[in-house]
Amino acid sequence: MRDLFFLAFLAAAFALALRRPFLLVLVYAYIDIVSPQRLSYYLLNSVPISLIAFALAAGAWLLADKKADSRLSFRQLLMIALLGWCAWTTSHADFPIDAATKWNWVWKALVFAIFLPLTLRTRLRIEALALVMCLCASSIIITGGIKTVLSGGGYGVLNLMVDDNSGLYEGSTISTVAIAIIPLILYLAKYGTIFPSDWRVRGFAYALCFACLLIPIGTETRTGLLCIILLGGLMLMHMQRRFLYGSLLMLVAIVSVPFLPASFTSRMNTIETYQSDESASTRIAVWKWTLDYVKDHPAGGGFDAYRGNSFRYESHKVTGKGNLLTAERQVIIDKGRAYHSAYFEMLGEQGYLGFLIWAMIHGISLARTEWLRRFYLKRDEAKTAWVPPLALALQQGHIVYLLGALFIGIAYQPFVFMLLALQIGLDTYLTRLRKSEGDAPIFAQAQRTGAIA
Repeated sequence: MRDLFFLAFLAAAFALALRRPFLLVLVYAYIDIVSPQRLSYYLLNSVPISLIAFALAAGAWLLADKKADSRLSFRQLLMIALLGWCAWTTSHADFPIDAATKWNWVWKALVFAIFLPLTLRTRLRIEALALVMCLCASSIIITGGIKTVLSGGGYGVLNLMVDDNSGLYEGSTISTVAIAIIPLILYLAKYGTIFPSDWRVRGFAYALCFACLLIPIGTETRTGLLCIILLGGLMLMHMQRRFLYGSLLMLVAIVSVPFLPASFTSRMNTIETYQSDESASTRIAVWKWTLDYVKDHPAGGGFDAYRGNSFRYESHKVTGKGNLLTAERQVIIDKGRAYHSAYFEMLGEQGYLGFLIWAMIHGISLARTEWLRRFYLKRDEAKTAWVPPLALALQQGHIVYLLGALFIGIAYQPFVFMLLALQIGLDTYLTRLRKSEGDAPIFAQAQRTGAIA
Protein backbone atom coordinates (compact mmCIF):
# COMPACT_ATOMS: atom_id res chain seq x y z
CA MET A 1 0.00 0.00 0.00
CA ARG A 2 2.83 2.41 0.79
CA ASP A 3 4.38 1.84 -2.65
CA LEU A 4 1.04 2.42 -4.36
CA PHE A 5 0.48 5.65 -2.40
CA PHE A 6 3.86 7.10 -3.37
CA LEU A 7 3.38 5.98 -6.97
CA ALA A 8 -0.06 7.63 -7.16
CA PHE A 9 1.24 10.83 -5.51
CA LEU A 10 4.15 11.17 -7.94
CA ALA A 11 1.93 10.34 -10.92
CA ALA A 12 -0.48 13.11 -9.88
CA ALA A 13 2.39 15.56 -9.45
CA PHE A 14 3.80 14.76 -12.89
CA ALA A 15 0.31 15.12 -14.40
CA LEU A 16 -0.17 18.58 -12.84
CA ALA A 17 3.21 19.59 -14.25
CA LEU A 18 1.81 19.23 -17.76
CA ARG A 19 0.00 22.54 -17.17
CA ARG A 20 2.62 24.12 -14.87
CA PRO A 21 6.09 22.88 -15.90
CA PHE A 22 7.75 24.59 -12.91
CA LEU A 23 6.08 21.98 -10.70
CA LEU A 24 8.64 19.50 -12.04
CA VAL A 25 11.33 21.48 -10.21
CA LEU A 26 9.35 21.15 -7.00
CA VAL A 27 8.81 17.43 -7.62
CA TYR A 28 12.56 16.93 -7.92
CA ALA A 29 13.09 18.92 -4.70
CA TYR A 30 10.57 16.66 -2.97
CA ILE A 31 12.29 13.50 -4.22
CA ASP A 32 15.72 14.80 -3.24
CA ILE A 33 14.66 15.80 0.29
CA VAL A 34 12.21 13.06 1.30
CA SER A 35 13.74 10.25 -0.79
CA PRO A 36 10.46 8.34 -1.27
CA GLN A 37 12.42 5.56 -2.99
CA ARG A 38 13.98 4.81 0.41
CA LEU A 39 10.50 4.63 1.96
CA SER A 40 9.25 2.32 -0.76
CA TYR A 41 9.53 -1.45 -0.57
CA TYR A 42 9.99 -2.19 -4.26
CA LEU A 43 8.27 -0.14 -6.96
CA LEU A 44 10.15 3.17 -6.62
CA ASN A 45 13.42 1.41 -5.81
CA SER A 46 13.46 -0.12 -9.26
CA VAL A 47 12.94 3.18 -11.12
CA PRO A 48 15.45 6.10 -11.25
CA ILE A 49 12.76 8.64 -10.32
CA SER A 50 15.27 11.29 -9.27
CA LEU A 51 16.99 11.25 -12.67
CA ILE A 52 13.63 11.21 -14.49
CA ALA A 53 12.34 14.18 -12.49
CA PHE A 54 15.48 16.25 -13.12
CA ALA A 55 15.53 15.42 -16.84
CA LEU A 56 11.87 16.47 -17.16
CA ALA A 57 12.44 19.66 -15.13
CA ALA A 58 15.45 20.67 -17.22
CA GLY A 59 13.66 19.78 -20.45
CA ALA A 60 10.57 21.78 -19.47
CA TRP A 61 12.73 24.79 -18.65
CA LEU A 62 14.53 24.58 -21.99
CA LEU A 63 11.31 24.24 -23.97
CA ALA A 64 8.69 26.28 -22.13
CA ASP A 65 10.24 28.68 -19.63
CA LYS A 66 11.17 32.30 -20.25
CA LYS A 67 14.91 32.92 -20.43
CA ALA A 68 14.99 36.67 -20.98
CA ASP A 69 17.65 38.28 -18.78
CA SER A 70 18.70 34.89 -17.45
CA ARG A 71 22.29 34.93 -16.27
CA LEU A 72 24.62 32.90 -14.15
CA SER A 73 25.54 34.68 -10.94
CA PHE A 74 29.08 34.66 -9.62
CA ARG A 75 28.08 32.07 -7.00
CA GLN A 76 26.75 29.76 -9.71
CA LEU A 77 30.06 30.10 -11.51
CA LEU A 78 31.81 29.19 -8.27
CA MET A 79 29.58 26.12 -8.00
CA ILE A 80 30.58 25.14 -11.54
CA ALA A 81 34.22 25.55 -10.54
CA LEU A 82 33.65 23.43 -7.42
CA LEU A 83 31.91 20.78 -9.53
CA GLY A 84 34.86 20.64 -11.92
CA TRP A 85 37.39 20.52 -9.09
CA CYS A 86 35.48 17.70 -7.35
CA ALA A 87 35.47 15.78 -10.63
CA TRP A 88 39.25 16.18 -10.90
CA THR A 89 39.93 15.12 -7.29
CA THR A 90 37.63 12.13 -7.76
CA SER A 91 39.74 10.98 -10.70
CA HIS A 92 42.84 11.22 -8.45
CA ALA A 93 41.22 10.02 -5.21
CA ASP A 94 43.08 8.04 -2.57
CA PHE A 95 40.14 5.60 -2.46
CA PRO A 96 38.71 5.53 -6.01
CA ILE A 97 35.77 3.18 -5.40
CA ASP A 98 34.51 5.02 -2.31
CA ALA A 99 35.09 8.38 -3.99
CA ALA A 100 33.05 7.32 -7.03
CA THR A 101 30.16 6.30 -4.77
CA LYS A 102 30.05 9.71 -3.10
CA TRP A 103 30.58 11.56 -6.39
CA ASN A 104 27.46 9.80 -7.72
CA TRP A 105 25.20 11.96 -5.52
CA VAL A 106 27.37 15.05 -4.96
CA TRP A 107 27.42 16.03 -8.63
CA LYS A 108 23.61 15.83 -8.77
CA ALA A 109 23.28 18.15 -5.76
CA LEU A 110 25.66 20.67 -7.34
CA VAL A 111 24.11 20.54 -10.81
CA PHE A 112 20.61 21.06 -9.41
CA ALA A 113 21.81 23.98 -7.27
CA ILE A 114 23.38 25.57 -10.37
CA PHE A 115 20.22 25.03 -12.42
CA LEU A 116 17.63 25.98 -9.78
CA PRO A 117 18.14 29.80 -9.67
CA LEU A 118 17.49 29.98 -13.42
CA THR A 119 13.91 28.81 -12.80
CA LEU A 120 13.15 31.19 -9.89
CA ARG A 121 11.91 34.09 -11.98
CA THR A 122 9.00 35.25 -9.81
CA ARG A 123 8.16 35.80 -6.17
CA LEU A 124 5.59 33.00 -6.41
CA ARG A 125 8.22 30.51 -7.56
CA ILE A 126 10.65 31.57 -4.84
CA GLU A 127 7.95 31.19 -2.21
CA ALA A 128 6.81 27.87 -3.68
CA LEU A 129 10.31 26.41 -3.41
CA ALA A 130 10.72 27.67 0.16
CA LEU A 131 7.34 26.19 1.07
CA VAL A 132 8.09 22.81 -0.51
CA MET A 133 11.47 22.64 1.22
CA CYS A 134 9.87 23.32 4.61
CA LEU A 135 6.99 20.92 4.06
CA CYS A 136 9.25 18.14 2.79
CA ALA A 137 11.54 18.51 5.79
CA SER A 138 8.47 18.66 8.03
CA SER A 139 7.42 15.17 6.93
CA ILE A 140 10.52 13.92 8.74
CA ILE A 141 10.42 16.49 11.55
CA ILE A 142 6.77 15.92 12.52
CA THR A 143 7.34 12.17 12.65
CA GLY A 144 10.38 12.67 14.85
CA GLY A 145 8.54 15.17 17.06
CA ILE A 146 5.62 12.81 17.68
CA LYS A 147 7.96 9.92 18.50
CA THR A 148 9.93 12.18 20.86
CA VAL A 149 6.77 13.12 22.77
CA LEU A 150 5.63 9.49 22.98
CA SER A 151 8.95 7.78 23.72
CA GLY A 152 11.51 10.44 24.60
CA GLY A 153 13.78 9.38 21.72
CA GLY A 154 17.42 8.58 22.29
CA TYR A 155 20.82 9.03 20.65
CA GLY A 156 20.94 6.77 17.58
CA VAL A 157 17.58 5.30 18.59
CA LEU A 158 14.92 7.66 17.19
CA ASN A 159 13.64 6.16 13.94
CA LEU A 160 12.76 8.87 11.42
CA MET A 161 10.50 6.87 9.05
CA VAL A 162 13.37 4.73 7.75
CA ASP A 163 16.09 2.70 9.42
CA ASP A 164 18.82 4.53 7.52
CA ASN A 165 21.29 6.84 9.23
CA SER A 166 22.13 9.00 6.22
CA GLY A 167 20.98 12.21 4.53
CA LEU A 168 18.28 14.11 6.40
CA TYR A 169 17.45 10.92 8.27
CA GLU A 170 20.71 11.20 10.25
CA GLY A 171 20.13 12.64 13.74
CA SER A 172 22.61 15.54 13.78
CA THR A 173 21.79 16.53 10.20
CA ILE A 174 18.02 16.71 10.70
CA SER A 175 18.59 18.53 14.01
CA THR A 176 20.60 21.23 12.24
CA VAL A 177 18.16 21.51 9.33
CA ALA A 178 15.13 21.55 11.66
CA ILE A 179 16.47 24.54 13.59
CA ALA A 180 17.76 26.27 10.43
CA ILE A 181 14.32 26.33 8.75
CA ILE A 182 12.46 27.80 11.75
CA PRO A 183 12.97 31.42 10.51
CA LEU A 184 11.73 30.38 7.05
CA ILE A 185 8.65 28.71 8.56
CA LEU A 186 7.83 31.86 10.53
CA TYR A 187 8.36 33.99 7.41
CA LEU A 188 5.94 31.87 5.36
CA ALA A 189 3.36 32.01 8.15
CA LYS A 190 3.42 35.81 8.16
CA TYR A 191 4.20 36.84 4.59
CA GLY A 192 3.24 33.80 2.52
CA THR A 193 0.81 34.24 -0.37
CA ILE A 194 0.25 30.59 -1.33
CA PHE A 195 -1.25 29.97 2.11
CA PRO A 196 -2.20 33.49 3.27
CA SER A 197 -1.66 34.17 6.94
CA ASP A 198 -4.60 33.25 9.18
CA TRP A 199 -5.07 31.39 12.47
CA ARG A 200 -4.78 27.98 10.79
CA VAL A 201 -1.55 28.79 8.97
CA ARG A 202 0.00 30.40 12.04
CA GLY A 203 -1.15 27.53 14.25
CA PHE A 204 0.44 24.94 11.98
CA ALA A 205 3.62 27.01 11.70
CA TYR A 206 4.00 27.35 15.48
CA ALA A 207 3.30 23.65 15.97
CA LEU A 208 5.89 22.82 13.30
CA CYS A 209 8.44 25.09 14.99
CA PHE A 210 7.76 23.25 18.25
CA ALA A 211 8.36 19.94 16.46
CA CYS A 212 11.62 21.38 15.09
CA LEU A 213 12.73 22.18 18.64
CA LEU A 214 11.85 18.63 19.72
CA ILE A 215 14.14 17.03 17.12
CA PRO A 216 17.43 17.81 18.94
CA ILE A 217 15.81 16.43 22.10
CA GLY A 218 14.62 13.25 20.41
CA THR A 219 17.91 12.65 18.65
CA GLU A 220 19.91 13.80 21.69
CA THR A 221 22.40 15.67 19.52
CA ARG A 222 24.62 18.30 21.11
CA THR A 223 24.87 20.05 17.75
CA GLY A 224 21.11 20.62 17.78
CA LEU A 225 21.27 22.26 21.22
CA LEU A 226 24.03 24.62 20.08
CA CYS A 227 21.96 25.51 16.99
CA ILE A 228 18.94 26.34 19.19
CA ILE A 229 21.05 28.65 21.36
CA LEU A 230 22.53 30.37 18.30
CA LEU A 231 19.15 30.84 16.61
CA GLY A 232 17.72 32.29 19.83
CA GLY A 233 20.54 34.84 19.90
CA LEU A 234 20.12 35.71 16.22
CA MET A 235 16.38 36.26 16.59
CA LEU A 236 16.83 38.40 19.70
CA MET A 237 19.20 40.68 17.76
CA HIS A 238 16.29 41.78 15.54
CA MET A 239 13.63 42.10 18.25
CA GLN A 240 12.65 45.47 19.70
CA ARG A 241 12.16 44.18 23.26
CA ARG A 242 15.27 42.04 23.51
CA PHE A 243 15.46 42.03 27.31
CA LEU A 244 11.82 41.02 27.74
CA TYR A 245 11.87 38.25 25.13
CA GLY A 246 15.32 37.10 26.23
CA SER A 247 14.08 36.77 29.82
CA LEU A 248 11.03 34.83 28.64
CA LEU A 249 13.21 32.45 26.62
CA MET A 250 15.44 31.85 29.62
CA LEU A 251 12.40 31.20 31.79
CA VAL A 252 10.96 28.72 29.29
CA ALA A 253 14.32 26.95 29.05
CA ILE A 254 14.61 26.65 32.85
CA VAL A 255 11.02 25.46 33.29
CA SER A 256 11.38 22.84 30.52
CA VAL A 257 14.47 21.19 32.02
CA PRO A 258 12.53 18.89 34.44
CA PHE A 259 10.47 17.61 31.50
CA LEU A 260 13.50 16.64 29.40
CA PRO A 261 14.59 12.97 29.25
CA ALA A 262 17.37 12.18 31.71
CA SER A 263 19.44 10.68 28.89
CA PHE A 264 19.22 14.01 27.01
CA THR A 265 20.45 16.18 29.89
CA SER A 266 23.15 13.63 30.67
CA ARG A 267 24.45 13.75 27.10
CA MET A 268 24.31 17.55 26.95
CA ASN A 269 26.52 17.72 30.03
CA THR A 270 29.34 16.17 27.99
CA ILE A 271 29.69 19.49 26.10
CA GLU A 272 31.64 20.84 29.08
CA THR A 273 33.64 17.61 29.61
CA TYR A 274 34.61 16.91 26.01
CA GLN A 275 37.98 15.45 26.99
CA SER A 276 36.22 12.57 28.73
CA ASP A 277 33.89 11.99 25.78
CA GLU A 278 35.36 9.61 23.23
CA SER A 279 33.27 10.98 20.36
CA ALA A 280 34.45 14.56 20.93
CA SER A 281 38.07 13.49 21.47
CA THR A 282 38.00 11.48 18.24
CA ARG A 283 36.76 14.48 16.28
CA ILE A 284 39.58 16.68 17.52
CA ALA A 285 42.10 13.97 16.66
CA VAL A 286 40.65 13.64 13.14
CA TRP A 287 40.76 17.42 12.65
CA LYS A 288 44.42 17.51 13.66
CA TRP A 289 45.15 14.65 11.25
CA THR A 290 43.36 16.52 8.44
CA LEU A 291 45.45 19.65 8.95
CA ASP A 292 48.63 17.57 8.76
CA TYR A 293 47.30 15.67 5.73
CA VAL A 294 46.63 18.76 3.58
CA LYS A 295 50.11 20.07 4.29
CA ASP A 296 51.42 17.10 2.30
CA HIS A 297 48.39 16.90 -0.05
CA PRO A 298 47.37 20.51 -0.79
CA ALA A 299 44.94 19.36 -3.51
CA GLY A 300 43.12 17.04 -1.08
CA GLY A 301 42.64 13.31 -1.28
CA GLY A 302 39.27 13.14 -3.01
CA PHE A 303 36.01 11.98 -1.49
CA ASP A 304 36.30 9.80 1.63
CA ALA A 305 40.03 10.50 2.01
CA TYR A 306 39.48 10.14 5.77
CA ARG A 307 39.62 6.36 5.31
CA GLY A 308 43.39 6.69 5.31
CA ASN A 309 43.67 8.31 8.73
CA SER A 310 45.14 6.65 11.81
CA PHE A 311 46.00 8.29 15.11
CA ARG A 312 46.26 7.90 18.86
CA TYR A 313 45.04 10.24 21.55
CA GLU A 314 44.51 10.40 25.28
CA SER A 315 41.06 10.40 26.84
CA HIS A 316 40.64 11.83 30.34
CA LYS A 317 37.74 10.69 32.49
CA VAL A 318 36.83 11.68 36.05
CA THR A 319 34.87 9.16 38.12
CA GLY A 320 33.54 9.13 41.68
CA LYS A 321 31.58 11.62 43.79
CA GLY A 322 32.36 14.43 46.20
CA ASN A 323 35.92 14.31 47.50
CA LEU A 324 36.48 10.80 46.16
CA LEU A 325 37.22 11.75 42.56
CA THR A 326 39.55 9.65 40.45
CA ALA A 327 41.13 10.80 37.17
CA GLU A 328 41.60 8.07 34.59
CA ARG A 329 43.80 8.41 31.52
CA GLN A 330 43.23 6.11 28.57
CA VAL A 331 45.26 5.90 25.36
CA ILE A 332 43.02 5.21 22.34
CA ILE A 333 44.27 4.11 18.93
CA ASP A 334 41.86 4.58 16.03
CA LYS A 335 41.77 4.77 12.24
CA GLY A 336 39.42 5.40 9.34
CA ARG A 337 37.23 7.85 11.29
CA ALA A 338 35.03 10.34 9.44
CA TYR A 339 35.70 14.08 9.57
CA HIS A 340 32.60 15.00 11.64
CA SER A 341 32.89 18.54 10.26
CA ALA A 342 31.94 20.02 6.91
CA TYR A 343 34.92 22.38 7.07
CA PHE A 344 37.46 19.61 7.56
CA GLU A 345 35.55 17.37 5.17
CA MET A 346 35.96 19.92 2.42
CA LEU A 347 39.56 20.66 3.34
CA GLY A 348 40.63 17.02 3.49
CA GLU A 349 38.78 15.95 0.34
CA GLN A 350 39.19 19.00 -1.92
CA GLY A 351 42.30 20.64 -0.49
CA TYR A 352 42.93 24.36 -0.12
CA LEU A 353 41.40 25.36 -3.47
CA GLY A 354 38.19 23.39 -2.98
CA PHE A 355 37.81 24.71 0.55
CA LEU A 356 38.37 28.30 -0.67
CA ILE A 357 35.70 27.97 -3.38
CA TRP A 358 33.22 26.41 -0.94
CA ALA A 359 33.90 29.11 1.67
CA MET A 360 33.46 31.86 -0.94
CA ILE A 361 30.05 30.48 -1.94
CA HIS A 362 28.85 30.63 1.65
CA GLY A 363 30.55 33.92 2.49
CA ILE A 364 29.16 35.76 -0.54
CA SER A 365 25.68 34.35 0.12
CA LEU A 366 25.70 35.71 3.67
CA ALA A 367 26.97 39.09 2.46
CA ARG A 368 24.36 39.30 -0.30
CA THR A 369 21.40 38.45 1.94
CA GLU A 370 22.53 41.12 4.40
CA TRP A 371 22.93 43.63 1.56
CA LEU A 372 19.44 42.85 0.24
CA ARG A 373 17.93 43.15 3.71
CA ARG A 374 19.44 46.57 4.32
CA PHE A 375 18.84 47.87 0.80
CA TYR A 376 15.11 47.07 0.84
CA LEU A 377 14.67 48.25 4.41
CA LYS A 378 15.89 51.68 3.27
CA ARG A 379 13.48 51.69 0.32
CA ASP A 380 10.54 50.98 2.64
CA GLU A 381 8.08 50.22 -0.19
CA ALA A 382 4.91 48.20 0.30
CA LYS A 383 5.48 46.07 -2.82
CA THR A 384 8.89 44.89 -1.61
CA ALA A 385 8.09 44.70 2.12
CA TRP A 386 8.42 40.90 1.89
CA VAL A 387 12.08 41.05 0.84
CA PRO A 388 13.89 42.11 4.07
CA PRO A 389 12.22 39.45 6.28
CA LEU A 390 12.87 36.74 3.68
CA ALA A 391 16.52 37.77 3.33
CA LEU A 392 16.83 37.74 7.13
CA ALA A 393 15.19 34.32 7.44
CA LEU A 394 17.52 32.86 4.81
CA GLN A 395 20.53 34.46 6.45
CA GLN A 396 19.64 33.18 9.92
CA GLY A 397 19.05 29.67 8.62
CA HIS A 398 22.36 29.80 6.77
CA ILE A 399 24.28 30.86 9.88
CA VAL A 400 22.69 28.03 11.87
CA TYR A 401 23.81 25.60 9.18
CA LEU A 402 27.36 26.94 9.32
CA LEU A 403 27.45 26.30 13.06
CA GLY A 404 26.01 22.79 12.72
CA ALA A 405 28.42 22.08 9.86
CA LEU A 406 31.32 22.61 12.26
CA PHE A 407 30.41 19.30 13.92
CA ILE A 408 28.81 17.32 11.06
CA GLY A 409 30.14 16.24 7.67
CA ILE A 410 27.44 17.95 5.59
CA ALA A 411 29.52 20.04 3.19
CA TYR A 412 27.61 18.69 0.19
CA GLN A 413 24.15 18.23 1.79
CA PRO A 414 21.59 18.67 -1.05
CA PHE A 415 19.11 20.52 1.19
CA VAL A 416 21.74 23.14 1.99
CA PHE A 417 22.62 23.60 -1.67
CA MET A 418 18.89 24.18 -2.31
CA LEU A 419 18.97 26.82 0.42
CA LEU A 420 21.92 28.46 -1.34
CA ALA A 421 20.09 28.26 -4.67
CA LEU A 422 17.07 29.92 -3.07
CA GLN A 423 19.28 32.81 -1.93
CA ILE A 424 20.79 33.14 -5.40
CA GLY A 425 17.35 32.96 -7.02
CA LEU A 426 16.04 35.73 -4.76
CA ASP A 427 19.07 37.89 -5.57
CA THR A 428 18.89 37.43 -9.34
CA TYR A 429 15.10 37.95 -9.36
CA LEU A 430 15.43 41.25 -7.49
CA THR A 431 18.26 42.33 -9.79
CA ARG A 432 15.99 41.78 -12.83
CA LEU A 433 13.19 43.63 -11.04
CA ARG A 434 15.38 46.66 -10.31
CA LYS A 435 16.57 46.81 -13.91
CA SER A 436 13.03 46.60 -15.26
CA GLU A 437 12.00 49.45 -12.94
CA GLY A 438 14.91 51.63 -14.05
CA ASP A 439 16.84 51.32 -10.80
CA ALA A 440 20.04 50.18 -12.48
CA PRO A 441 21.99 53.43 -11.78
CA ILE A 442 20.91 53.39 -8.11
CA PHE A 443 21.81 49.74 -7.86
CA ALA A 444 25.22 50.26 -9.46
CA GLN A 445 26.07 52.98 -6.95
CA ALA A 446 24.91 50.84 -4.03
CA GLN A 447 26.81 47.88 -5.44
CA ARG A 448 30.11 49.75 -5.23
CA THR A 449 29.60 50.20 -1.49
CA GLY A 450 27.95 46.84 -0.89
CA ALA A 451 28.65 43.15 -1.41
CA ILE A 452 29.66 41.21 -4.50
CA ALA A 453 26.88 40.13 -6.87
